Amino acid sequence: MVPPENTPGKTPAKTLFQRIIDRELPGKFVHEDNQCVAIEDINPGAPLHLLVIPRKPLPRLVDATAEDQALLGHLLLVANRLAVEKGYGDAYRVVINSGADAGQSVFHLHVHVLAGRPFRWPPG
Repeated sequence: MVPPENTPGKTPAKTLFQRIIDRELPGKFVHEDNQCVAIEDINPGAPLHLLVIPRKPLPRLVDATAEDQALLGHLLLVANRLAVEKGYGDAYRVVINSGADAGQSVFHLHVHVLAGRPFRWPPG
C-alpha cells in the first residue's frame, strides 16, 4: 500500500523524519553526514534505540532501486559504527520495517539499531 502522502501525481508532504532532518522538529542527533542522520528513538524499545535515516526520502525499502545500493550499504555501516561506539558491538539488532503490515509507521525509510537487552527470535 502506498502511503497517501506519496500518491503518484501528488506533491509529497514532508515526512516526520524529513522535518527532523531539516530541524523543523526537535531530535537528539547522534550522527550526521552528507547521506544520513542518526537520532535517538523517542519511544525506545531497548536501552539503545537509534534510528539511522537517509537524507534522501525513500518511503519504504521496496521503493529503493539499484541507484540506492551505496546509500543502503552506508546506512548499515553507520548503524554498525554507532552500535560499536555506544559499547554494543558484540550484540545488537538492526531492523528495517517496510510497509504498514510490517510495523512501519513513518514512511521514510529508516534503520532501527537496538541493543542492551536480550532479543528473541522470531521478532514480533
